[in-house]
Formats: sequence, C-alpha cells, structure tokens
Amino acid sequence: MVGPGCTGGRPVVMPKPKSTMPANRSLTIKLALAFVAIYVIWGSTYLGIRYAVETIPPLVTAGVRHSIAGAIMFVWAWVRGYRPTRQQWLAGMIIGALFFLIGHGPLHWAEKYIDSGLAALLIATEPMIICVFGWMMGQQRIRAVSAAGLALGFAGVAILAGSEATHGVNLIAMLAVLAGCASWSLGVVISPRLKLPTDALGRTALPTLCGAAMLLIAAGLTGEFRGLQWSAISMRSVLGLGYLITFGSVVAFTAYTWLLQRCPPALVATHTYANPVVAVLLGWLLAGEPLNFRIGLSSAAILGAILLIRRGENRDSALPSETVSHRAKIEASKECA
Repeated sequence: MVGPGCTGGRPVVMPKPKSTMPANRSLTIKLALAFVAIYVIWGSTYLGIRYAVETIPPLVTAGVRHSIAGAIMFVWAWVRGYRPTRQQWLAGMIIGALFFLIGHGPLHWAEKYIDSGLAALLIATEPMIICVFGWMMGQQRIRAVSAAGLALGFAGVAILAGSEATHGVNLIAMLAVLAGCASWSLGVVISPRLKLPTDALGRTALPTLCGAAMLLIAAGLTGEFRGLQWSAISMRSVLGLGYLITFGSVVAFTAYTWLLQRCPPALVATHTYANPVVAVLLGWLLAGEPLNFRIGLSSAAILGAILLIRRGENRDSALPSETVSHRAKIEASKECA
C-alpha cells in the first residue's frame, strides 16, 4: 500500500509502514466474523428456541435465558463503571415488558406449534411494523416505494397464513408471533424517547433483566413451574437453552454493538435479510421443516418488502439531524431473537 508524498516540489510515491497491513487485515477479519455472528447465529436462534421449548416450558425458557444473559451484561457494564439510575430502571421496565414479556414470550410459546423457519419469517416483518408505527407517531413519512413494500410484505404474511387457516392452534401461534413482533416494534420506536442508559451494555442489560423477571413471574402465574418435570428435560433442550444464552444473547449481541461502533447502522441492519433465510435453511436441514414453493414465495415477498422499505428510507433526503439520530438509536436498541 502506498501514499502520496512530495520531494523537491514533485509528487512521489512513499511506501506506508508495513505495520499497518497486519492491523488492517486483523480488522477485516474481525468485521467478517462479527457479521457472520449476527447473520448466522441470530438466524439459528429460532431453531435453538424450538429445541429448548420441546421439554422446557416456553416462559421458563425465555425467563432463564434472559436472566442469565442480562446478568452477564449487567455485571460487565458494572465492572466498567456503569451505575443505573431510578429513571433508567423505570425505562428498562417499560422496554423490558415490550421487548421480552410481550415480544419474546409469545415467540417461545408459538414455537411449540409452528416451525422455526415460519416464526423467523413472521419476525422478519418487524421493519414493516416499525415503519407503520413511525408514521403513526409522526416520526417518518411513508413514501410510495415504502407503501409498495408494506403491501408486498403483508401479501407475504397472507401467503404464510393461508395454509394455516384450517389449523386453529397453528393460526393462533402465528398471530401470537405477529403480536409479539408488534410489541417489539413499538418498543423500538418509543425507546429513544425514554431515559435509557447511554452505555451500550447498560442500555440492553436493564431491559433484559426487567423483562426476564416479568417472564419468570408470568411463568409462575401460569403454572409452568408447577408443571415442570426436571427429569423429563432432554439434553437437546438443555443444549438449545445454553446455545441461546451463550451465542444468541452474549456473543452475537457483543458483535452487534461492536459493529454499530464501526459501521453505518444501515449496513449492520442487513442482518434483517439474512436471519430468516438462515432460519428457514437450518430448519429444513436439521429439523426436517418444509421448504416448499409457498415458503419460498412468502420469503421472497417479505425480503423484497424489507428491501423496498429500506430503499424508501434511504431516499428520504429531507431528514433533519434529530431524525437521523433517532434512527441510529433505533438500530442501537435492537436485539433479535
């Protein structure tokens, strides 16, 4: 690698120090591994949830998962000097309820009845729902290309739901996933208005811990703890839960926050396209889930909708600085399943 220099008034080519080359190569490798983490690991968490809830009650699964992951991140933030305030705890309770109690709770329950790839495709509608909520709250406009994306996305969901209409439990499970996705999307939209921590780890640790406590309380109220048979828990469920805690929450989230500090949020958000594809393929390869024309058509429709909505946002050339900041905060507050 070379750089321009000047000797005697004439431009010359000066070699850059060789020590920068290993550093650049190291950064490139780290970036690649981080993107693999948020693309593949987050896409695989849907299958991890399916395995975990096979023999562990769903709310217990979600509560234990987020309790341990949230505690790890909170201790990490505490060691770094973070100290939460009362207002931050209150904000964490609100976001924790939207993200985890209402958002992740129904997802974990639904995967007892529907395929992991199907759940991932339904969760992929999140950018569409965020777009609608943002428009309702006056935070963004829906341009023609975004409106086309919304229509295409809802068509994709209709294709998915069509064959499940005659299966009552399956249809209820799909609606539960969509309701949870709507709750998560609402949390994404309102989170910049709340007094959440500016510390990246603290910003996620507080809602995660609060949501985990609510999930465990809900598990107790619904009788999941009373019905839990420890001897009936399979090793696959234990490994699935361990995978969700270690890789899904800690490793992938660490990679996500690291990428947000070094890459544009829009680039980091491309995991939205990859996660459902990874989930569908893994469900087909490892769990025998169907991969048919209906799944392929709905996948194309939903991913195309996300692309159109992203393009509509990028074409919005009249964004004030506070709106740009708001969108950056939205990206920084997101954690996938």
